[in-house]
Amino acid sequence: MAITEDKQLPRILVAGCGNLGGAIASELARDFQVFGLRRNPDRVPQDVHPVKADLLERDTLASALPDNLDIVIYCLTPSQYDETGYRNAFVEGLNNLMQELEGQTPLTRLFFISSSSVYSQDDDSWVDESSPTEPARFSGEIILEGEQLALNGRHPATVVRFSGIYGPSRKRFLSAVMKGEMDPEHPAPYSNRIHEEDAAAAIDHLTRLALAEKPLEACYLASDCKPARLDEVVAWVRDQIPCKSPDPDARKGGRAGSKRCNNQRLLDTGFSFRYPDYRTGYGEMIAREKQQA
Repeated sequence: MAITEDKQLPRILVAGCGNLGGAIASELARDFQVFGLRRNPDRVPQDVHPVKADLLERDTLASALPDNLDIVIYCLTPSQYDETGYRNAFVEGLNNLMQELEGQTPLTRLFFISSSSVYSQDDDSWVDESSPTEPARFSGEIILEGEQLALNGRHPATVVRFSGIYGPSRKRFLSAVMKGEMDPEHPAPYSNRIHEEDAAAAIDHLTRLALAEKPLEACYLASDCKPARLDEVVAWVRDQIPCKSPDPDARKGGRAGSKRCNNQRLLDTGFSFRYPDYRTGYGEMIAREKQQA
């Protein structure tokens, strides 16, 4: 039976309440009634109302979906990293959710969490929300298809394209440098990133603007303020903390072309980064590593 509580606080559904989605839900739960949808509801943050449902199973979704929603934040990651996994996460699940929302009044805003992988530029150029999107891989193509599905629906929608998310729960790059698994050539491709706290805070910020009936663009590129060449970042990390010498088969380059993400449109909304560059973000993480050593 659908949840039907009195509508007092704005009601927000985070569809895909995993790592990033859970952080977004917790931020918003300070002031709003927030529901976190995932297949395993035991892993939804304690201050968020759990919704047990599978976005690929319309029957479970129909019976569990809260009504009278104001905001939906669609924040899925693939369960498997092949074409089927990406299509299920970014297209099929979204389509099922949008079909089930047909019976509700239009949302104030649907947010679709996307990725800078929809860009394929490899010439060190700056990209923004108006830059051509011609993904080089199937993953980017499918994510772009999900963007269009969200934007062409009946609900006002905003796409947020995140660059590489890192932070205390996403230490793969930092660990790789420390283990000697990274040895980029010079000059290496440009890399772009956003700290996980800033990623959650950006969605919290845009959601609050939507609820305050402030105008929003259809797309925002969410990346920190300092794109940097990969070899620069690796060299800086090596200067901050002891690292193993690079392995003979250490990774030499990036995996996402070479571009620089322009976040000016997000900044123009009044958003302020806690970690505006890789040094502030990785610096804090490295300080914690030293304390635990």
